[in-house]
Amino acid sequence: MSSITVATHLPVPPETVWEDVEDLGSHVEWMADAEAITFRGDRTSGVGTVMDVLTAIGPLRTTDVIEITEWEPPSRMGVRHRGAVAGTGAFTIEPDGAGGSIFTWTETLHFPWFFGGPIGAWFARPIFRWIWTRNLERLAARF
Repeated sequence: MSSITVATHLPVPPETVWEDVEDLGSHVEWMADAEAITFRGDRTSGVGTVMDVLTAIGPLRTTDVIEITEWEPPSRMGVRHRGAVAGTGAFTIEPDGAGGSIFTWTETLHFPWFFGGPIGAWFARPIFRWIWTRNLERLAARF
C-alpha cells in the first residue's frame, strides 16, 4: 500500500475550482498521466459514475477503472480505483481565507504482484508524487 498526498494553492474560490474539476472528462487536459477517459454508461458526474481511464507512466500503460464514491460540491470528490492498481482517492477543495482555495489530492493505492506489490509501490511513490505535483501545476494554470 502506498499513500500519497499533494496540494496546491489556487487563486480562485472553491466554487470556481469545483466548476472545473466536476467535468470529469476534462481531467485529461490537466492530468498528464491520463491519456483518455471513457465513461461506462450514461452517467458522467456524481456518485456512481464509472469510467475507464487509460493511464500511462513512461512505457507502463494500464486502464484504471474509477468509480466516483463521494460527490460533495464544492468541497470533495472521492474515488475507488478498481483496475490493476486498486485503492481509494479524493480531491478536497478548501477556502484559504483570502478568496482562493487549497486543492488537496490524496491517494491510497495497492499494487498487484506484477507491478511489484509493496516493493513496486515503494519505488513508485516518489514518481507518483512528482507526476501529481506536475498535474496540480497544470490545474493551477487553468485559473
